[in-house]
Amino acid sequence: MNRVRQLSAAGLLGIVMVFELAAFALLSLRDETFDFMALEFGVGLIAVLLIQYVIMQWISRYTDRFILVIANLLAAIGMIVQYRLSPDIAVKQLVWFCIGMVCMVLCSLLMRAKNFFRTMNIPLMVLSIGILAVLLIVGEENGGAKNWIIIGGVSFQPSEFVKVALVFVMANHFTVVNRTGDWLPSAVFAIIVAVLLVMERDLGAALLICGTYLIVFYVATGKIGTTLIGLGAGAIGAVTSYHLFDHVKARVAIWLNPWATYSTSGYQVAQGLMAIASGGVMGLGLTKGMPKSIPAYNTDYIFAVICEEFGIVFGIAVIALYLVFIIRGALIALNARTRYLMLVAFGCTVLITLQSFIIIGGVIKLIPLTGITLPFVSYGGSSMIATMMLLGILEGVAIQNGEMLEDAIDGASEEYAQ
Repeated sequence: MNRVRQLSAAGLLGIVMVFELAAFALLSLRDETFDFMALEFGVGLIAVLLIQYVIMQWISRYTDRFILVIANLLAAIGMIVQYRLSPDIAVKQLVWFCIGMVCMVLCSLLMRAKNFFRTMNIPLMVLSIGILAVLLIVGEENGGAKNWIIIGGVSFQPSEFVKVALVFVMANHFTVVNRTGDWLPSAVFAIIVAVLLVMERDLGAALLICGTYLIVFYVATGKIGTTLIGLGAGAIGAVTSYHLFDHVKARVAIWLNPWATYSTSGYQVAQGLMAIASGGVMGLGLTKGMPKSIPAYNTDYIFAVICEEFGIVFGIAVIALYLVFIIRGALIALNARTRYLMLVAFGCTVLITLQSFIIIGGVIKLIPLTGITLPFVSYGGSSMIATMMLLGILEGVAIQNGEMLEDAIDGASEEYAQ
């Protein structure tokens, strides 16, 4: 059997583990008394990452090792910062990461089941719209958005999982685009989801859904005119939201001049900017900053915390990790053996790309701040599980790419031998 050779990422994984262990060793010495729990947590996290790596290699030798290790490094950075901020929160995040790891493995396996997600297209659409509609009635409000549901004392954000459903809906309807009717159902789905999210005041998720759909739509169809109409409709929706919702007006005003309302609504943005500035190029050092002076320090503003304690150079390195992740995701899409798999991989990549840009852009005041998380890094169970699912879907496509290529090579070799 002819096999496609894969580069090893074991060395990179080793570097991740050494970085982690050093960080948690430092955290164990931050107080007057030795914090043995920090070392236990660090060793436990290393064990989880190692088990995950072995499982994915056992599933298939065609697992994209680099995208897996990069995601793990981002998650490890998040865990280090979370533990520095609150050990209890870090333990919860590790539990969510483990649950997300299971979901990632399941998604990668389900991607190997031919047409499974294509047959689930309508159920995914109905379930997504249904759960968002129910949120309008029973949803819990948090940060001005009514986008949470509590089950058994545990809070979930359904919009995170609707993003995953969007990937499959888009891929299913964009696989064949000979006429408008082929892709129109997906457009209707995206519009309904966006409207429901706006009604729940979850404008960050609505922006992410619309942006992802338009990018994938243009790549899949090449229809410039229709894409521009979609952009225009989105712009009209944004202006309408500005006039309808007071908190949108406030966020735009804060974006323009956070210092004018420093003692009230502009405090978060201003504190975030000062934290980044105080960190300078090399940072104040782990445990040396004052991250808890920033509201939402372990969710929306965790990038500012990273820059304060590790420095702007490290912040740029985090952005570079996302760029490498994006490139690997794009390569998986380009190497896909079918159009459907290509669109699935591209949709996952665009979602993570756009989400990273929106939150980092908001933190550094490039664009108005929206309440979404930094993938793999911010605290949040729903976000972590959904992002790990997207990673698993990408790995599922990568595995199929390798297996299909191997079959093609075997077929060509047999034909040549005859």
